[in-house]
Amino acid sequence: MSDISTLPVQGRERAGTGAARAVRREGLVPGVIYGDRKEPVLIKMDPRPLWAELYKGGFYARQYDLDLDGAKHRVMAQDLHFHPVSDAILHVDFLRISATSRVTAEVPVRFLNEERCPGLKRGGVLNVVRHDVELVGTPDAMPSALEVDLVGFDVGESIHISAVKLPEGVTPTITDRDFTIATVTAPSGMKSEAAEDEGEEESA
Repeated sequence: MSDISTLPVQGRERAGTGAARAVRREGLVPGVIYGDRKEPVLIKMDPRPLWAELYKGGFYARQYDLDLDGAKHRVMAQDLHFHPVSDAILHVDFLRISATSRVTAEVPVRFLNEERCPGLKRGGVLNVVRHDVELVGTPDAMPSALEVDLVGFDVGESIHISAVKLPEGVTPTITDRDFTIATVTAPSGMKSEAAEDEGEEESA
């Protein structure tokens, strides 16, 4: 797990649609901290630190310390609600965690060594099937990103989850198949040449 960022938050007293609107009129985002068998805590926070964390990628896979009046709450983000037109953040849900918690997170996929991939060097195209993979595990073991090494993959080959090394105790939520993360596909020119070659062979 990467470094844990601290996000300042403030408490709020009332729940409900009207109270949330009042928070938004202040230029803040209403939210809640829940989980770990403790009472939910209503919060509000500046949206700018949230946007900064979102831009880093892997937002739902990272841990955060929420600083509420000097008290730290170790959390992971569970859900963000956006305005359908302006994309402003309307609400944020944080899950309170401990070292023994089992959490589910969408983890982004990063592809390494594209310049050393045989299929891409031959003109193939990387077709990403899954930009994120849902994983389950303890917070400290959860990776901020899945790294997929493209060395050795040629045109026409698929990269499955079994090719990715996961931290101990972390598993995909999909367990009934070796699902595809990406494929190295032939470009249209290469496909046309292959089709012409097949046609010539059939004619011969």
